[in-house]
Amino acid sequence: MRRPGRWPWTGRRPAVAVALVAVALAGCSGGAPILANAPAADPSPRPATPTPAAVPDPQPIALPRDDAPHHRLTEWWYYTGHLRAADGRRFGFEYVIFRAERGAFPTSWVSHLAVTDEAGQRFLYGQRLEVGPNVDRAPHGTGEPRGFDLAIVGPDPSQPAIAARAPWVMSGSDGVDRLAATLSPDEAARAGSPGGLGLDLELRSTKPAALHDRDGWIDFGPAGGSYYYSRTSMTATGRLSVDGVPVAVEGIAWFDHQWGDFISVGGGGWDWFAVNLDDGTDLTLSLVRDADGSYPLIYGTMVAANGNVEHLDRDAFTVSPTARWTSPATGADYPAGWAIELPAEHLTIDLVPTVAGQELDTRATTGVIYWEGSQVVRAIRDGVSLAGDAYVELTGYAPSGLAGP
Repeated sequence: MRRPGRWPWTGRRPAVAVALVAVALAGCSGGAPILANAPAADPSPRPATPTPAAVPDPQPIALPRDDAPHHRLTEWWYYTGHLRAADGRRFGFEYVIFRAERGAFPTSWVSHLAVTDEAGQRFLYGQRLEVGPNVDRAPHGTGEPRGFDLAIVGPDPSQPAIAARAPWVMSGSDGVDRLAATLSPDEAARAGSPGGLGLDLELRSTKPAALHDRDGWIDFGPAGGSYYYSRTSMTATGRLSVDGVPVAVEGIAWFDHQWGDFISVGGGGWDWFAVNLDDGTDLTLSLVRDADGSYPLIYGTMVAANGNVEHLDRDAFTVSPTARWTSPATGADYPAGWAIELPAEHLTIDLVPTVAGQELDTRATTGVIYWEGSQVVRAIRDGVSLAGDAYVELTGYAPSGLAGP
């Protein structure tokens, strides 16, 4: 849900998630709705509260305090991961909640849940949108916040007549997180998993949080700025349900948290990579394009097996597409394979999507179509072959705009 152009982009997927976030935002000038589609009236309006006094940026990130929501224009909590069942089946997942705060408008929230069934060569996803303060369930006014507790009950806006049933829940503090989201029967049928689709996972970070661009602050100049950190290696255990059949799973997950007073930067989209190698190295790369096809922002972060974090400038690596895939649904032409080289690390990484069609049409909630999916990883470091897991996000390759129900 990060999209450039009219969308925001920030440091997460290279400043990367902003696009998505633009995600829920189509614009907010001249009385335009905050979200891609006009939100329903808040059923229980609350008195307006004063805007908190502005704090000069940047401020040091402090955890677990900054795991919690912030009174900023744009924010998201973003998970991708890789799960294995006892019978050898493998699944990728993406689960995200976006938060948008726009002046006097009520706070807007969007969530996407996607599962890649690698053996079944299927990609399944759902989306929800909610407006108002009830999503944030953490106690307030009881001291410094120590985490987040979010629950989205809102229906998929593409089917506004059908109310969602069980909430999609995301909570965590200091690297101990819980994800629980189950599509209602109507949502699951539209997602292509008519018997049911959902996950219930416990996550635990195995490394300290990684602050991107050295201190966790990405400066966009006139466009604003973003705080951005990741938990690049989290164990994941729990259950996944596909076609209504629950299965015990375990694996790893990657968590990005980004927030700031930004709405849009750039105009061409971005490519974001998150790689976990079997030697314990975690790597994220972000390539952000401008409307003219140039790359005003390219950077990365490498986390060693011992947790040490290294910032990577644009000249520290190269990324070369090796194949293409055209979406039969949208006509978008995406890269579909990459060769990554880090000469100083004597490291090469080849990525190939596990399933070609991992495209999400979230115009009903964000105004954006994007591709985000799991990868087959083959790497060589100092002449030694390595396997691993990876996720890639691609934005700016498909037309944006609002989709009707």
